[in-house]
Amino acid sequence: MSRFLGELLQCQALLRANISAEVDGTVQVASRDLVVAAVLLAMALVTSPCIVLLVCHATKTVQRFAGTLARRTLALRHEKKKCDRLLFQMLPPAVVKQLKQDRQVPAENFDSVTIFFSDIVGFTQLSAVSSPMQVVTMLNTVYRLFDSRIQKYDVYKVETIGDAYMVVSGLPQRNDNRHAGEIATMSLDLLEGIRPVVVPHRPEEHICMRMGVNTGPCVAGVVGFTMPRYCLFGDTINTASRMESTGESMRIHITEQTKQYLDQLGGYVVELRGQLEIKGKGVMNTYWLVDKIGGVGDRSPSSAGTPGQLAGAAPPELAQLPPQSTEPPDVVPEFINLLLGSLDSDEDLGLDL
Repeated sequence: MSRFLGELLQCQALLRANISAEVDGTVQVASRDLVVAAVLLAMALVTSPCIVLLVCHATKTVQRFAGTLARRTLALRHEKKKCDRLLFQMLPPAVVKQLKQDRQVPAENFDSVTIFFSDIVGFTQLSAVSSPMQVVTMLNTVYRLFDSRIQKYDVYKVETIGDAYMVVSGLPQRNDNRHAGEIATMSLDLLEGIRPVVVPHRPEEHICMRMGVNTGPCVAGVVGFTMPRYCLFGDTINTASRMESTGESMRIHITEQTKQYLDQLGGYVVELRGQLEIKGKGVMNTYWLVDKIGGVGDRSPSSAGTPGQLAGAAPPELAQLPPQSTEPPDVVPEFINLLLGSLDSDEDLGLDL
């Protein structure tokens, strides 16, 4: 019995030793894990502020980048509209759109257009006794008046050379047979508008104009590379210029071709001037455009059907350039949509963060 108890005690001691060893090992592992967890927690507590600061800095950098990109995008849109305005001073809007799309703009033959020329009577003599600034001021006075009035009609201002002012109707957008009526009504409007205008530096002298009109075929196309221009060619242009140069002060001199178109339209008062020797054309019957039945009236641009484009004037969407914004947008998608809608992917914005 005592032997059995002795062996039982030995087993108990051995079991106790094994349990103690197992518990000690488990405690050591738990202690080590606790130390590691404590170290990691301490590191997290130490590095968290740094991470938060880095995230805040990155967020501010992205926001600053977004604001800079948005401002540069708006500025670029503003400058592109300025460039478009310069293009519209040289070429008709329809032609500019084709060129911007890398499309060829071939010369076109127009079967019937009406050409208008005008110049200031005695301009050479007046320029000789005026200073350059006075001459420029006088021309700007006339051109400002003409430019504001011709926008009411379906016409296109081709160019101004010195005191010469050239306008056409029927191109680049064809308008059936309305071109003669558009130019005739415009001419009467310009003549009426110039009557009260005086020479700015000589208020006792009125500015007097000669005007000539002709109708016929012509060819029009873009000429030049460094400074392209929309030019008109043909005998119709030369004859219209002759009508102006052989006309009289404050009268509108027209050819028989123009008269025939006006007769078809009706409502215009025309007087026969008689036969006239025209250089390069021989003897021609020419006429004076006197009036329009019912008067010119106050005509709005919309009443001209599809108005032509004044050279130097932008389309409606470019008429008023929006002010450049200096405030960045509140949300990033706003500038992204703006960027996608207004820029090509290969354009350099020159961003500085």
